[in-house]
Amino acid sequence: MLSRALVLVSASPRRADLLRQAGLVFTVRPSRVDETPLPGELPGDLAERLARLKAVALSPAGLPSLAIAADTVVAIRGEVLGKPSDLRDARRMLGLLSGRTHEVITAVALRTLPEEAISCERSLSRVSFAPMSAEEIDWYAGTGEGMDKAGAYALQGLGALFILSIEGSYTNVIGLPLERLYPHLRRHGLLRSSPRHGA
Repeated sequence: MLSRALVLVSASPRRADLLRQAGLVFTVRPSRVDETPLPGELPGDLAERLARLKAVALSPAGLPSLAIAADTVVAIRGEVLGKPSDLRDARRMLGLLSGRTHEVITAVALRTLPEEAISCERSLSRVSFAPMSAEEIDWYAGTGEGMDKAGAYALQGLGALFILSIEGSYTNVIGLPLERLYPHLRRHGLLRSSPRHGA
């Protein structure tokens, strides 16, 4: 089997933490793309398009590798919630999420080099928020925890205080569905050891 290096095409510390927790050795080489949604673009389509763009934007390093690019979209009632532009925007987003269930969609694009094969798949989770008072919204927004995150909250931080339930993948909500990634890592021999054999 061809020996490959693993490349994370993302500057997200949450995604890097998830890969480290899985015992993976990788390099981080983020790419920058225009993340503006297209007119009428559905949330899942947006996530997949951006993940593919990020994967393609990576400059080849000359070594056989598997590049992982991802994009996570938070949507409620058809509206995509990106990263808040300021505290007022963060409070607005939290007000929309309060007492409701929203969707978190992560698209993962995998690019094998030098073959230049690209595959992409999506994971969807439904997250239910407890009702939040105006004081709670002001307090949480003021912590700054969600200012660099889609939907203005962090599941793995103080935001967990307001989450009633998650239907679907937990790691998807953080930004990288490991259960979707696992078969690809195993196929390319990138896991140090595997609990499964054969197949």
